[in-house]
Amino acid sequence: MSRIFAIATKEIRQLRRDRLTFGMIVGIPVMQMLLFGYAINFDVRGLSAGVVDEARTSMSRALVADMQASGVVKVTEHAASIGELRRSLRSGDVSIGVYIPADFERRRLIGDRPLAQLLVDGSEPTIENIARAFVAMPLPQRDGVYGNSARQVFEVRTEYNPEKRTAVQVVPALIGVILTMTMTMFTAVAIVRERERGNLELLITTPASSLELMLGKLVPYVFIGLIQTTLVLLLGVLLFHVPINGNLFAFYFAALLFIAATLTLGLIASTVAETQMQAFQMSVFVLLPSILLSGFIFPFDGMPQVARWIAQLLPLTHFVELVRGIVLRGAGLAELQVPIYKLLAFTAVALTVVTLRFHKRLD
Repeated sequence: MSRIFAIATKEIRQLRRDRLTFGMIVGIPVMQMLLFGYAINFDVRGLSAGVVDEARTSMSRALVADMQASGVVKVTEHAASIGELRRSLRSGDVSIGVYIPADFERRRLIGDRPLAQLLVDGSEPTIENIARAFVAMPLPQRDGVYGNSARQVFEVRTEYNPEKRTAVQVVPALIGVILTMTMTMFTAVAIVRERERGNLELLITTPASSLELMLGKLVPYVFIGLIQTTLVLLLGVLLFHVPINGNLFAFYFAALLFIAATLTLGLIASTVAETQMQAFQMSVFVLLPSILLSGFIFPFDGMPQVARWIAQLLPLTHFVELVRGIVLRGAGLAELQVPIYKLLAFTAVALTVVTLRFHKRLD
């Protein structure tokens, strides 16, 4: 027992000296509790909505006001036509479109047809189910405005995924999850591996600058990332019949930006970690919030504001927006400029941090 106790004491002291591992012991459960208890919210509120009101009556405005009063949607755009509303859906500016036709009052009085139409972005998970709650939700009546409360107020039309298949929503964004996991892990151990194998001294003696060394580290993994992207996309098309509605050049351009961003994120971890085990731990520390906060599983609009701010620091958040916009909604790069600029800015900042942290000396 004394020998076992001596070895256990040695192990505890070693863990105490390994501050990064000790921090993970506390940080990972705390992060999971905060993510699942605070950031992840199935009771979605404040979905961005666009409205086209061709009736322009007091009752049509009351209908929109009742929708906002539910807290489920937040009207962020008033479009002039149904075409403009569809463009906003395609670019991802809104998740739900409300179309009130010009014969709204006639429909309200006769009661033979739905009063209005909901256009739902079917490329995002759970949005369609949330929108359908408006169909069954009894809206407040104002002196018999809506007639029979059991009537269908909205007709729901699911855009970009009319068959409501989960694979269509998941597979394109899954490309980003796989790349986050593999690219971050590959580069997280890049510098640490060189140090443990004794190759770092050889790199230091080369005439290449710190920036050139970092870029040289990234180039092989860029091609690996593109191969993985192509493989997952092909499997999604062949096995799950995921449609590709957008331009392939735009898709690969977005994938290239995301690969560069995740690789630089892994290099930051590599400059912090002292061992390969620490590098893998930091990769896991990045992967979990990326999956939960990026909109891959849970609607981004349903998260608290603080969680959205954190999500903006994760490359996967912007790639999910890009890949769903290009592959499923058929959006062009001009319509998705904001996530593109965010990925470019992240890569530039991360590469600058890595270059400043890596010095060509053994200490």
